Amino acid sequence: MEVNMTEIVFYHLTSVTVNKALSRLLGKTLAAGERAVVLLASPQKVQALDYHLWVYDEKSWLPHGAQQYDKANLQPIWLTHRNENPNGARFLFLVERQKAFEFTSFKRVFDLFDGDNYNSIAAARVRWKLARDAGHALTCWRQKNGGSWAKIA
Repeated sequence: MEVNMTEIVFYHLTSVTVNKALSRLLGKTLAAGERAVVLLASPQKVQALDYHLWVYDEKSWLPHGAQQYDKANLQPIWLTHRNENPNGARFLFLVERQKAFEFTSFKRVFDLFDGDNYNSIAAARVRWKLARDAGHALTCWRQKNGGSWAKIA
């Protein structure tokens, strides 16, 4: 029996906010023709990111939905605080040390964490070890001072 392993990419944020990093990564996700689920810590965090995605750039907009919207299956980006995938996404974004119910239905998982917070770093190390032990393909990127990324693992 063949088991599908998911590619998990850790993003060690040091110079931009999670919302700014998410905006860029979600834009790239849509440009690649993929759908995404963003798993957040609470309904309040979902509401804050929903607002951010509407106003973060006056020249662009990322189509998305959350629980208060209808037709989740039509949304290319779904914001949630629940372990769900109502839009059939193949990309999962984990924010604020959230853990997904499972990874195997996703092609790629993006784990974004605050690189200036010791607890966030420690929790990311635990998630890394668990994912490595499960046999997933892992990569870690760390932000440089100018905001560009360097692959560190």
